[in-house]
Amino acid sequence: MGKSLHTLTHGWQYQIKPATVQCIVGDALTKITKLGRKELGLVGASRTDAGVHAWGQVAHFTTPFFFDQLESLHAGLNGVLPPDIRVREVAAVKTDFHARYSALKKTYHYKIYNDAIMDPFQNLYAYHFAHKLNIDVMRQAAKYFIGQHDFSAFITMSRGGLPTDPRREIFRFDVVKMGANIQLEIEGSGFFYKQVRNMVALLLEIGKEAVPAEVVFDVLASCDRRTLARHCIIVPPQGLCLMSVTYATTDLETPPGSPTACYGRQPQISKCTLVYY
Repeated sequence: MGKSLHTLTHGWQYQIKPATVQCIVGDALTKITKLGRKELGLVGASRTDAGVHAWGQVAHFTTPFFFDQLESLHAGLNGVLPPDIRVREVAAVKTDFHARYSALKKTYHYKIYNDAIMDPFQNLYAYHFAHKLNIDVMRQAAKYFIGQHDFSAFITMSRGGLPTDPRREIFRFDVVKMGANIQLEIEGSGFFYKQVRNMVALLLEIGKEAVPAEVVFDVLASCDRRTLARHCIIVPPQGLCLMSVTYATTDLETPPGSPTACYGRQPQISKCTLVYY
């Protein structure tokens, strides 16, 4: 058997060992720009967990100079990054742009392979759930998440504790069936630590008809993680993918004169869109 190229399973947030996406991209930027990690200040829009994938992660970094053109930077980064990380886009943005705090909404997909036997070609990118699912009742329950809610019951406690404001707004929650694949598409103003995977876990219990769709209301109203734990356990990370991050059009406007040289008189903020498996 050949060596798997799927090596980046330790999430986005910076740590040296085991290496994370932020660490590896930061090292690539350091090599290309000759700037230090602290000077670059690489920041991602979403702190994806270990094992979670991204098609549309967005990150920004700062340089004390302007690039004459961005093509060589783009090619250089992809030339030194491992094969399961790629920079899809590089663009100059305004100095007040922030990959995380400027985001208006994020879209995640969670893929489930719903059949008795798992397709081995999807093993790294879908969760195998063999129990037959009632798609109609899952769609009904998914609609109950839409709107602004207190998601305390769906937040897995992190080292920083619970957030001071546990409210988020869900704009869209679709359940799409494609043969044996069931794709849950969730679009919201933002998501807390493991919130999406906890929401998916409850929908699966509803889909197998272990609990009624209306249990969503009860769990949300409880504002208590222990209430959710009585119904389900969190689903694994490999089915989850960050698909896109949305910003205001004005936040993505290219500053005048970019990407031509700035003669070193002001820093250039650059945005890059990443894909990683």
